[in-house]
Amino acid sequence: MSAVLTTPDLRYIVVRGRLWRRANPDLPAERREALVGRLMDARRAVKAAKAAERAGEPDAAAAMKAARAEVDAAKIGLGERGPVWWRDGAPDLNRHLVRNTPYAAWFAALSDGEPEP
Repeated sequence: MSAVLTTPDLRYIVVRGRLWRRANPDLPAERREALVGRLMDARRAVKAAKAAERAGEPDAAAAMKAARAEVDAAKIGLGERGPVWWRDGAPDLNRHLVRNTPYAAWFAALSDGEPEP
């Protein structure tokens, strides 16, 4: 498994050339752990709802909607979605291609867009 590539300002990770907002580093450890646990539970609920859909269960759509809402709520709590956690007025570039952002020159300077081993 390769190291996670993080922007110099520590706001985003880069996955396949796309920026993804990191969790708020100022969250207390206990709060972060609780939210990550909630997120993992919600992701398991999404998986179960998908299986229910494939099985043709009648409540699968409602279960999926609830599970995805829980994923969203956990990600908002972590700071990965919703209002940005930084306070300098910089825009949210979540899900933007790095090459189309102010991080383009930094990213291009990396070897093949990946960190050195």
